[in-house]
Amino acid sequence: MAAESAAFTPLTLPVLPLDDEVVLPGMVVPLDLSDAEVRAAVEAAQAAARSEPGKPRVLLVPRIDGTHAATGVLGTVEQVGRLADGDPGALIRGRGRVAIGAGTTGPGAALWVEGTRVDETVPDPLPGQVAELVKEYKALATAWLRKRGAWQVVDRVQAIDDVSALADNSGYSPFLTTEQKVELLETADPVARLKLATQQLRDHLAEQDVAETIAKDVQEGVDKQQREFLLRRQLDAVRKELREINGEQDGEESDDYRARVEAADLPEKVREAALKEVDKLERSSDQSPEGSWIRTWLDTVLEMPWSERTEDAYDIQGAQAVLDAEHAGLEDVKERITEYLAVRKRRGDRGLGVVGGRRGGAVLALVGPPGVGKTSLGESVAHAMGRKFVRVALGGVRDEAEIRGHRRTYVGALPGRIVRAIKEAGSMNPVVLLDEIDKVGSDFRGDPAAALLEVLDPAQNHTFRDHYLEVELDLSDVVFLATANVLEAIPEALLDRMELVRLDGYTEDEKVVIARDHLLPRQLERAGLDDGEVTVDEGALRKLAGEYTREAGVRTLERSIARLLRKVAAQHELGERELPFTVTEADLRGLIGRPHHVPESAQDPAERRTSVPGVATGLAVTGAGGDVLYVEASLADPETGAAGLTLTGQLGDVMKESAQIALSFLRSHGAELELPVGDLKDRGAHIHFPAGAVPKDGPSAGVTMTTALASLLSGRLVRTDVAMTGEVSLTGRVLPIGGVKQKLLAAHRAGVTTVIIPKRNEPDLDDVPAEVLDKLDVHAVSDVRQVLELALAPATNGAARTTPVAA
Repeated sequence: MAAESAAFTPLTLPVLPLDDEVVLPGMVVPLDLSDAEVRAAVEAAQAAARSEPGKPRVLLVPRIDGTHAATGVLGTVEQVGRLADGDPGALIRGRGRVAIGAGTTGPGAALWVEGTRVDETVPDPLPGQVAELVKEYKALATAWLRKRGAWQVVDRVQAIDDVSALADNSGYSPFLTTEQKVELLETADPVARLKLATQQLRDHLAEQDVAETIAKDVQEGVDKQQREFLLRRQLDAVRKELREINGEQDGEESDDYRARVEAADLPEKVREAALKEVDKLERSSDQSPEGSWIRTWLDTVLEMPWSERTEDAYDIQGAQAVLDAEHAGLEDVKERITEYLAVRKRRGDRGLGVVGGRRGGAVLALVGPPGVGKTSLGESVAHAMGRKFVRVALGGVRDEAEIRGHRRTYVGALPGRIVRAIKEAGSMNPVVLLDEIDKVGSDFRGDPAAALLEVLDPAQNHTFRDHYLEVELDLSDVVFLATANVLEAIPEALLDRMELVRLDGYTEDEKVVIARDHLLPRQLERAGLDDGEVTVDEGALRKLAGEYTREAGVRTLERSIARLLRKVAAQHELGERELPFTVTEADLRGLIGRPHHVPESAQDPAERRTSVPGVATGLAVTGAGGDVLYVEASLADPETGAAGLTLTGQLGDVMKESAQIALSFLRSHGAELELPVGDLKDRGAHIHFPAGAVPKDGPSAGVTMTTALASLLSGRLVRTDVAMTGEVSLTGRVLPIGGVKQKLLAAHRAGVTTVIIPKRNEPDLDDVPAEVLDKLDVHAVSDVRQVLELALAPATNGAARTTPVAA
């Protein structure tokens, strides 16, 4: 008890500061005496020990960033001598914690302070929880020491039974930071200090387990890569030996992309880009996904026909003969191709093949109804020019990457359809047919029509960049032929980059020629018939074209011929008909049934639509070409029907406005036309367009509706052989419209002989085939009064002054 009370008496000790180090009680540490502060503290302690019994004592105080801790450790100088490196040193043992008080004076140059020993007693025997804590700490410390191979230390730790000494033993742990050791030093309660030491050791072991797992995984991955690398090298060596045994000299070169790029005839910029990718490929590992992308890209670049061009056939007359032999009619397109070849020939003769980096390509838009030969014309153009032909179907394309390609980083990336077409053609100057360009859609995925702007611009397409290739591709020598049915469906900016060529349909004479020279031979072969076995005379072909079909193109005509030949072939196989056989006009009804399109003029006068007042014949343009449109008008009973205008037949806003204008004109000018306009005020007018399931709109039915209403009011019939087109104004002027050629072709097909058109559309008659104009009596008018004079039959029995019965 005397010794214990003496231990807790106030102490006066020299301070030995420790920079970024902490010594806990029970630890024995060597200190370098070459440090002035350490040497001063040890010398002061030795001087004081001369007058006191026992070993020299110092106060070990941690100093962090120039600040001394509030708690230090009483240390005794066990020995002074030389360290392992020969420098003077002292061996000091930590004895116990000391709470630092005020400074004081003492011998030597050291700093002296007063301090008090800290009570660290633990009750004996240990409580159950503390005993469990001691057991856990020893287990964790043993596990950590065994991992480090420090077996001799394990027994020493297991022999420590004192809680305070066991906690302070953590001071030897190299993984603890200075701050953690200071926290242990300043925790006076031994149990709390042991809990803190246990938690620090537990956290360190958890981190060590994670680090070991990661290191193990990394090592396994590295080992696998090294093993795969060695096996691949061995495989390459085996393949090389096999090639040498079999005498294959080019096998290795085919796998060497650098040699293939250098041997290929590539443009300079493309070669530089390809060699850069080869460098990346050589630096990447075999299992890297980037290597697969690069190989696919290099294969695509090497397959492109960068230097391949076909020589154009500059036999202009021969090209004209090819076009005439393969397509009847279509003079506009044939002239344009002939002009293109002539200019190309003259540029080549004068050394102007490339001007400003651009070659002499062409971009044509072939717009017309279905079945007129737009798609097949592209192949004929390529044949006439001696070029390769490739077709790109754009119908339903909604993703702009289909045109420009995908970025290489995407899985399954491909170049765009334009690049694929060039690769498929095998030359840089093919004829590319962009089929159904008006069917291109746009949604959230992009606008393919906008991506086509650069492709079809002669001023830009010599530097076209595909997203996949990312190198310039010269499209300036390509002949692009774009086909469309509806001109309005093509974006205006895209249409501005193309030269428009209209294909408005065939005349009846042209259809007969096409059927005789092209359709009939093809269908004979498909039906398994020889040329001489079945013959179709011209009268039968003309009736097929005029009465069995009514279309701008020849698709339905070809199907009718195919049906006719199948019927003859089946009858021959059944023994009902002998071959050879000539099909005449009289045989058609027995083979394929009655005609479906009998001209109005060929019907009985009493059965014609215009056999009653209030029915007029108009002309319209549809997606399938020109067509004949009938307009019917009637007046309601004044007692049951309300005044006003009723419109039926699925009419658009423009046609509704035309009907209002027609009604307003007749109300205001009916008196001078000698029409009973009072009926229009008291009785409701009804205008109907048959084929009500088909939507109709457009500004060209004004004169037709005016004529129908005037016929109804006057009681005069509209002439059966008259069809008309044109818009009418409130003052009675006949305004110009579009599609004159298509409308006149439709009138000719329908058996109409007299056509009324606006005066300002008279120049459009130059586009109408001469054989059609010869069979039509075309009147160009500027006033609706002229229309009524031409279209209405003469009044009989005072019909003009008799109020008509509702039609």
